[in-house]
Amino acid sequence: MAITKETQIGKIEVVGQYKSVQVRTDTVIMEDAEELSRKYHRHALMPDADITNEHAEVQAVCNAVWTQDVKDAYATFIAEEKAKLEADQGEE
Repeated sequence: MAITKETQIGKIEVVGQYKSVQVRTDTVIMEDAEELSRKYHRHALMPDADITNEHAEVQAVCNAVWTQDVKDAYATFIAEEKAKLEADQGEE
């Protein structure tokens, strides 16, 4: 009877205008060939994220969907939101 713990990429989804990459990582506990438990962890990556420590599958998806146009549009969006926030704080 061997109990093992393994981490798997359960799901990779691309959503939204700026191609957010959502990743579900499954932690699976197995005894012999029978699954005893499964827990999920989720995280999202935006086009300005450092993906060097991500799983190779996640990196491949990010590199495929985060074109330079997507990265530029997201950077513009962030800059505009920051400017709005600063303007709102200046009015107070």
